[in-house]
This record gives sequence, C-alpha cells and structure tokens, in this order.
Amino acid sequence: MSLSAMQAHVARDEVKTSLVVDILTQKFGERCSRSKAMCEQHGHTTTWLPNQAPDAVVFVESTEEAADVVRVCAEHKVPVIPFGTGSSLEGHVNAPGGGISLDLSNMNKILQVNAEDLDCRVEAGVTRKQLNSYLRDTGLFFPIDPGADASIGGMAATRASGTNAVRYGTMKDAVLGLTIVTPTGEIIHTGGRARKSAAGYDLTRMYVGSEGTLGVITELTIRLYGQPEAISGGVCPFPDIESACNAVIATIQCGVPVARIELLDTMQVKACNIYSKLDLEEKPTLFLEFHGSDAGVREQAEMFGSIAEDFGGGEFKWATQAEERTKLWTARHDAYWASFTLKPGSKGVATDVCVPISRLAECVTDSMTDLEEAGLLATIVGHVGDGNFHVLILVDEADEAEVAKAEGFVERLNWRAIELEGTCTGEHGVGQGKMKYLQREHGGGLDVMRSLKMALDPDNIMNPGKIVKVS
Repeated sequence: MSLSAMQAHVARDEVKTSLVVDILTQKFGERCSRSKAMCEQHGHTTTWLPNQAPDAVVFVESTEEAADVVRVCAEHKVPVIPFGTGSSLEGHVNAPGGGISLDLSNMNKILQVNAEDLDCRVEAGVTRKQLNSYLRDTGLFFPIDPGADASIGGMAATRASGTNAVRYGTMKDAVLGLTIVTPTGEIIHTGGRARKSAAGYDLTRMYVGSEGTLGVITELTIRLYGQPEAISGGVCPFPDIESACNAVIATIQCGVPVARIELLDTMQVKACNIYSKLDLEEKPTLFLEFHGSDAGVREQAEMFGSIAEDFGGGEFKWATQAEERTKLWTARHDAYWASFTLKPGSKGVATDVCVPISRLAECVTDSMTDLEEAGLLATIVGHVGDGNFHVLILVDEADEAEVAKAEGFVERLNWRAIELEGTCTGEHGVGQGKMKYLQREHGGGLDVMRSLKMALDPDNIMNPGKIVKVS
C-alpha cells in the first residue's frame, strides 16, 4: 500500500472554502495567511505521510477568536485543523479536505499558578519548556516530557506522555480541566480544579486524546509537582534486549519508584555516541533517573544496580551532578536526530507501539528479527517502564522497494503489538497513519467512537480524516 493510499479521502468544496478564506482575511487581516509556503508548513510535521496543506492559516490570539473562526467554518461546512507546534508524527495536522489551519501558537500565556494546590491554568499554545522555565522559581514543575518542545494543548489533544510516564503518568492524568471550542463555535468548560469529581460524564477525558476531531482545546488546567530534593541518574549496558527488559520488569515488580527508565538498542547507542559525542558501550542500554531525597535516590540506584547485576548488566554508572545527567538525557532526547548519522540523507519512518511489560522483550526481539530479515536499518528506543517503544526506520525515499519494506514492517509491528494484548500506539496517537489498526484493537468500540464523533460534529469539519472514518 502506498503512503498516500493510507490517508483517508475527505471531500472538499472549492467555492465554500474560497468564501471562508475571504471572510477570515477580512476579519484577521495579515493573521490569515494564504501563502503556499505557510500552508505547506502547516500540513507538514515530522510524519512520513505525504503533506496535505490547508487552504489558509489563521493565527488566533484568544479563545473568542478561535470560536469566531470555527463559527465561520461551521456555517459553510469547511474543515478546521487545530495546530500547535507541528511536532506530531502521524499526520495529525494534515488537511486531506483542505480548509483552515487554526494556529494556536500565539495563545501562549500562563494565566494562573496555584502553588498551594499544585496546579496551573495555561493557554493551549504554551510549550512544556516555556512552562517549566516559568515555574523554576516556584519549586514546582510539569513532568510530562515527550521529548519535543510540544504545546500543552497539542500534548493533551494527542494524549502525549514520554520519559517520565512511568512515575508521573500521561496527559490523561495531568489534565484537570479544559476550555473547548465545539464544532458549532460554542465555548464550553470541562472539569475544574478539584482533585476529584463524581458530577456527570468525564468530558475532560473524552477530549484528551481526541486529536482535534471533537473540538479545539484553547485553555487547560493541569497538575504540577514539587521539584524533588535530589535526582540521580545513570546508564547500564546489557548483553541483549531480553536481559535489559527483564531487569526493567524486576525493577518495577520490586517497587523501586523509578522516575525514568529508557531502553536504547545497540544501533541507537551507536548513533548517540556519534551525534552527542558520548563513549557508551555499544550494547542494549538502560537510561535511568530516580527522584526523592538524597538518601532515597542513593538507595534506589543501589537497588537497581543489584537487580541489573542479576540479569547480566554491566557497570551501572550513576551520578547526581546536574551537568552529567543533563548531558545523558540531552543525548536521549536527541536520539531521533542522532539516528540519521547512521544513514545520511535518509528519511525517517517513525512508529510506536505499547505492550504489557511482561511481553516487551518478546515484542522488541521479534521486531528486531523482522527488521533484520527485511534488510532494514532502524533504531529502537523505549519508555520501557510502561511497555512503550519506538522504531525509527531509515529509508531512501527514492527506493520504492525499500519504502515498501518499511511500510510492511510498520504494519506487522502494529498487528504484533495488538496480538500481544497491547496497542498500536502508546503515545504517537492515531492521526492518519494508525487508523486502519483500530478496528482490530477496539472492535465494536470503534463504532461507539464514530457515533460520538457524528453526534458532536455531524458535518465532520473538525480535523476530518483522522482517528475514525465517517463517510
């Protein structure tokens, strides 16, 4: 199947779209751009799917302006595609039916910080790094860390997680309340600042992970955490993937409160050594971080070292100095870009799955065998504390046979994860690239999702062609 064939077809009306663009140009002036380059940039992310550009991009600066754009689009049944920073990986911001890209990046105000209650309220365009920089002097931090400096609104829309998820959870755990612009342009509020509620349907959780298909997230109330007194981190090589995964399982089962525990396969370690100028042993390697008191993190690190030794792990090198930890974790976050040093000029086909951690070693090793048999060069990294791992296949776009092999591998990987009682995506989201796997994963639940979509968005204007096919 070609890459373009994986993208759902969405009908478009050139006349209505042109009319809407004219109306929004009158309303927003230079903040409504028809520039070809701007539109293509808003249809492009780090996805491997082909670019599908919108007809115009509108830069809004408030919830009211976002609602105004949606009302105009709703009146003429023209698609609206919410856009944060464009760091998604599965074609979430593509515009298969054209329409308006609603850019929320200028909505970047931190509206309220409630230090005593460990929460804050932000506009959707605030990025995680911006928020943590603002919080630095409060002794608080926002722990959800997908690697990219994504917008908080986009992270909620895709139910993002990342390296800290094993201890702090994902965006579904972090979001307390939302301000939403509905498909009719109405502004509603879900949830609140209370830590729990039994008052009606949990609309907040419904919108978290909906990828802009049910409405536009414009403001969020989110949980914060106290900065730990001490942090220690380090690396430990293992003879093979299975030994590393088994060490992770034992660590979790022993109740070690690890904050981060990441797996890099041999090829990824090699790439990081080249790109980040490290001298790590080129074997499957675990990156770890512990949060707590000085005595607590020392005890945790020592306990892990003992567990690692039982599974053939090499020397566990750990440190509490911020500079040393930062260098290691910068290398981990740069893993995506580091991979391209292994095959300069290549295109990255990125995908992720998540399985129960007891099936992790099986899924990773079977996937490595699959890659080898297909003759594909790839790197693997994983948030292995919760069974989630990513594969980045390096392909020559001009080599149709190699591209086809990569597509075949991605398909087999997703079916493999589902058969192992896992999911086709732990954190990338569905977008366009994962749609075809949902029927097998959810069965009749997919029909419920489709019914929900059509009840809230009967004209299918909110980010159409994503998650569920409705026509």
